[in-house]
Amino acid sequence: MNHFFVFFKKELVEYARTYKLLIMLVVFTIFGITNPLIAKLTPELLASFMPEGMSVTIPEPTALDAWAQFFKNTQQMGMIVLVLVFSGVVSTEVSRGTLINLLTKGLSRQAVILAKYSAMLFVWSLSVVLSATLTWVYTLYLFPHDQVTVGYLLFAISCMWLFGAFLLASLLSSATLVKGNYGSLLLTGLMLVFLMLVNIIPNAQEYNPISLASMNMELVAGKVDPSFVYTAVGITGLASLGLIALALLVFGKKRM
Repeated sequence: MNHFFVFFKKELVEYARTYKLLIMLVVFTIFGITNPLIAKLTPELLASFMPEGMSVTIPEPTALDAWAQFFKNTQQMGMIVLVLVFSGVVSTEVSRGTLINLLTKGLSRQAVILAKYSAMLFVWSLSVVLSATLTWVYTLYLFPHDQVTVGYLLFAISCMWLFGAFLLASLLSSATLVKGNYGSLLLTGLMLVFLMLVNIIPNAQEYNPISLASMNMELVAGKVDPSFVYTAVGITGLASLGLIALALLVFGKKRM
């Protein structure tokens, strides 16, 4: 356990030194500030680009539009940044030989994997909380009389967070299976494509982990009952644990 905390601290320090932590926090801070602002200004921008003489009825923006922007930015750009920032989670240290030195000095391989995943998960959690908090504050300011159901919103954010945790588990297990950053990115990308293809089947959506990142606004707006994704939540959690177990198994036998 002592090895875990030492390496966990080392990972966080490394993220700070290599600007990974800064990149994540800056990107999600920008998202948090601009989500409600974009929602508020979009109708005016659309109206200004309309040809002269053309009249189109544009609905007034609401708090739901601000949260729709939050989920859109986090699901698309946010998760792309997440994967790119942590793509070299194992291969970089293996290529530099830093892990070999630590392992020969008695560092547990299991501690390496668990600490790396925990550190990535910590940064991801901090980024989501930061962005959601800023979005909440600015939404209250710009849409003071139009708010959303808190319970549904928190559940939708939690679902998206869980999918990000699953994505990190996939990235970590992929990094132990192949060499180089591109290999882990490729495997993770193929996994996402597969889940998207499976999601085309209507009956598969309630079991598919990607539903946690694609049905957020339906949950917030109350169009979909939370119970619809309970199975997907369970499957995603178990799949994440399975991927971490796979990473532990492969890395434990991996030759450096």
